[in-house]
Amino acid sequence: MKFNKWTLGLAAVGAVSLTSVAQAEEKMNAVQTALSSTTISGYVDTSMQWNLGTGNANLPGYAFGGASKADGFNLNVVQLTIAKALDESEWASGYRADLWFGPDANTLATTSTTATGGSSDLAIRQAYVALRTPVGNGIDWKVGVFDTIIGYETLESGNNPNMTRSYGFTLEPTTQTGVLATYRFTDSIAATAGVVNTVGPTINGRSPIESYKAYTGAVALTAPSDWGWIAGSSLYAGVLCGWDAASGAGVGGVTGTRDNYYIGATVNTPVTGLKAGVSWDYVHMWGGATSSSVISGAFTAPVDNQYAGAIYVSYQATEKMSLHGRGEWIREQGHATGSNNEAYALTGTVQYDLWENVISRAEIRWDHGDQPSYGQYGNAAGGLRNAVLIAANIIYKF
Repeated sequence: MKFNKWTLGLAAVGAVSLTSVAQAEEKMNAVQTALSSTTISGYVDTSMQWNLGTGNANLPGYAFGGASKADGFNLNVVQLTIAKALDESEWASGYRADLWFGPDANTLATTSTTATGGSSDLAIRQAYVALRTPVGNGIDWKVGVFDTIIGYETLESGNNPNMTRSYGFTLEPTTQTGVLATYRFTDSIAATAGVVNTVGPTINGRSPIESYKAYTGAVALTAPSDWGWIAGSSLYAGVLCGWDAASGAGVGGVTGTRDNYYIGATVNTPVTGLKAGVSWDYVHMWGGATSSSVISGAFTAPVDNQYAGAIYVSYQATEKMSLHGRGEWIREQGHATGSNNEAYALTGTVQYDLWENVISRAEIRWDHGDQPSYGQYGNAAGGLRNAVLIAANIIYKF
């Protein structure tokens, strides 16, 4: 190991030890090597929104929406990601931390069990250690806090075809704390399974029954590259079952369990640039547990079963412009007789990538509910039961 003249001079007068200097440099080199494979990325998500009609008390209840974003300008969220991806080695290791700042961080509701006081504009979306064990083709592990493995849409708005979330996304859990394993049998078949503390997002959350956990699993099928125009299309099915702190009182006053089932597909078509998708979500509450309505905050009756389906169409019209449409339906079966609710929604989005690293899109959404109190136009006597949204979304990715 070579030392500079200043270090040699200090060693000559006994001010430093060459051994300690060598050890310090070795440690520094190890830190630099680790940091060299670490990446920092993220995005800033903003929106402008106009809700037609008067009054925002009975807006649709889809996730990351609501009165706090109606009729104004919004900072949605800032995400900062620090990560080291797994390399190709047999015993690879890495990590990922997604930090959220801003109003959507409160909605994510991942506050840990040791948090005190109210909510804040800071949340941990994901924070896990990634590992690989050389079993067969290799098992990839996540240990910590990670996104749910079910659903057509993701927590990152910019990765979804539309700005606003679907009712199906709203029914699905967001994050869990636990351990997750993924194994790829072939290029076309992969499976994921895991054990988590609870269905809900609370970090380090626990069931009142000490040994009770939640369980999740999914299978992904991808059409091989030699299948012609349908190559790359995917079929995905997943489930998450277990205790849910957000459910109503179950047997013996203890909150009950919740089952989430999901199936979805994304299909390429013979038309260049045209893709279609479909998703189906079903939620069932067990043990007398009940869930709140996601159709609208105006519906206070708890529900036992929730169903949501959606159809997606995306078309890459030009290099910079793409068009996206979504049609959806949701039904909720109430805990009390006659308390069923239904709603429908149509969403159209135009995205034009005018600036580098920027997602810029305009969206119009129409929701229709079957209850008199639904939407800005709804009232106790009847009304049109509609909600109409016009919005713009600007996201910078770095």
